[in-house]
Amino acid sequence: MDRRSFLSALAVAACSGLVRPAQAAAKDGFVMWHSPGCGCCLEWAKRIEASFGRRLPIIEVDDIAQVKRAQGVPADLNSCHTALIHGYVVEGHVPPADIKRLVKSGSQAIRGLAVPGMPAGSPGMDVGHDQKQPYKVYAFAANGKRGVFASHG
Repeated sequence: MDRRSFLSALAVAACSGLVRPAQAAAKDGFVMWHSPGCGCCLEWAKRIEASFGRRLPIIEVDDIAQVKRAQGVPADLNSCHTALIHGYVVEGHVPPADIKRLVKSGSQAIRGLAVPGMPAGSPGMDVGHDQKQPYKVYAFAANGKRGVFASHG
């Protein structure tokens, strides 16, 4: 096995091992997974840290799709990063206020929130340009049901 294959396998194994413990520990903390080199993800993480008043551990993975599958993110709601915050999956550039509203509700029916794609003007996608586009935040459940949680723009 060459070095690149070994490192890729190691990253997948590490991610597989971290997904469940991070999910169990999410009630106490936060974690975000993203692909290396994605700057908008880091901008979003800064917003989360400022809003929640704590550090967001960031894990770089080569196979972000594996993390999304493990966390139950519907494929059509995928974005560039996946996080766990207080036991909820957060996919993409979801505004911190929407996450706080979900956490405060304590809903057990909702598995997570997602902003599909990378809409201009969403948190982390609003740095360095004035473009804004309307976007929706979707709530999704483990059973596949989903609905609009919030609309922005």
